[in-house]
Amino acid sequence: MPTVEEIKERIEAAIPGARAEVEDWTGGGDHFRAVVRSPAFAGRTRVQQHQMVYAVFGSEIGGSIHALSLKTEET
Repeated sequence: MPTVEEIKERIEAAIPGARAEVEDWTGGGDHFRAVVRSPAFAGRTRVQQHQMVYAVFGSEIGGSIHALSLKTEET
Protein backbone atom coordinates (compact mmCIF):
# COMPACT_ATOMS: atom_id res chain seq x y z
CA MET A 1 0.00 0.00 0.00
CA PRO A 2 1.29 3.47 -0.79
CA THR A 3 2.14 5.86 2.03
CA VAL A 4 0.88 9.43 2.45
CA GLU A 5 4.29 10.70 1.33
CA GLU A 6 4.32 8.48 -1.78
CA ILE A 7 0.87 9.68 -2.82
CA LYS A 8 1.92 13.32 -2.31
CA GLU A 9 5.13 12.85 -4.31
CA ARG A 10 3.36 11.08 -7.18
CA ILE A 11 0.71 13.79 -7.51
CA GLU A 12 3.32 16.56 -7.42
CA ALA A 13 5.51 14.77 -9.98
CA ALA A 14 2.66 14.07 -12.42
CA ILE A 15 0.75 17.37 -12.41
CA PRO A 16 2.72 20.49 -13.40
CA GLY A 17 3.15 22.93 -10.53
CA ALA A 18 1.03 20.84 -8.16
CA ARG A 19 1.24 21.11 -4.40
CA ALA A 20 -0.57 18.37 -2.50
CA GLU A 21 -1.58 17.91 1.12
CA VAL A 22 -2.45 14.27 1.81
CA GLU A 23 -3.69 12.56 4.95
CA ASP A 24 -4.56 9.00 5.85
CA TRP A 25 -8.26 9.49 6.53
CA THR A 26 -8.89 6.39 8.65
CA GLY A 27 -5.41 5.38 9.75
CA GLY A 28 -5.65 2.08 7.88
CA GLY A 29 -3.43 3.04 4.95
CA ASP A 30 -6.07 2.68 2.25
CA HIS A 31 -8.44 5.67 2.66
CA PHE A 32 -6.88 9.03 1.85
CA ARG A 33 -7.94 12.65 1.68
CA ALA A 34 -6.02 15.13 -0.50
CA VAL A 35 -6.08 18.82 -1.30
CA VAL A 36 -4.31 19.49 -4.60
CA ARG A 37 -3.52 22.98 -5.90
CA SER A 38 -2.08 23.54 -9.37
CA PRO A 39 -2.01 26.10 -12.17
CA ALA A 40 -2.55 23.12 -14.51
CA PHE A 41 -6.19 23.10 -13.37
CA ALA A 42 -6.84 26.45 -15.09
CA GLY A 43 -9.79 26.33 -17.47
CA ARG A 44 -10.79 22.83 -16.40
CA THR A 45 -13.98 21.78 -14.68
CA ARG A 46 -13.86 20.28 -11.19
CA VAL A 47 -14.55 16.86 -12.72
CA GLN A 48 -11.63 17.26 -15.16
CA GLN A 49 -9.36 18.34 -12.30
CA HIS A 50 -10.27 15.25 -10.29
CA GLN A 51 -9.77 13.04 -13.35
CA MET A 52 -6.25 14.43 -13.69
CA VAL A 53 -5.44 13.38 -10.13
CA TYR A 54 -7.13 9.98 -10.35
CA ALA A 55 -5.22 9.27 -13.59
CA VAL A 56 -1.98 9.38 -11.58
CA PHE A 57 -3.05 6.19 -9.79
CA GLY A 58 -4.94 4.27 -12.48
CA SER A 59 -6.05 0.84 -11.31
CA GLU A 60 -4.74 1.43 -7.78
CA ILE A 61 -7.97 3.35 -7.09
CA GLY A 62 -10.34 0.77 -5.69
CA GLY A 63 -7.40 -1.56 -5.06
CA SER A 64 -4.47 -0.66 -2.82
CA ILE A 65 -5.99 2.83 -2.57
CA HIS A 66 -9.52 1.96 -1.57
CA ALA A 67 -10.67 5.59 -1.42
CA LEU A 68 -9.21 8.97 -2.34
CA SER A 69 -11.28 12.00 -1.40
CA LEU A 70 -10.22 15.09 -3.35
CA LYS A 71 -10.44 18.83 -3.16
CA THR A 72 -8.77 20.59 -6.09
CA GLU A 73 -7.99 24.27 -6.55
CA GLU A 74 -6.51 26.32 -9.37
CA THR A 75 -3.51 28.43 -8.34
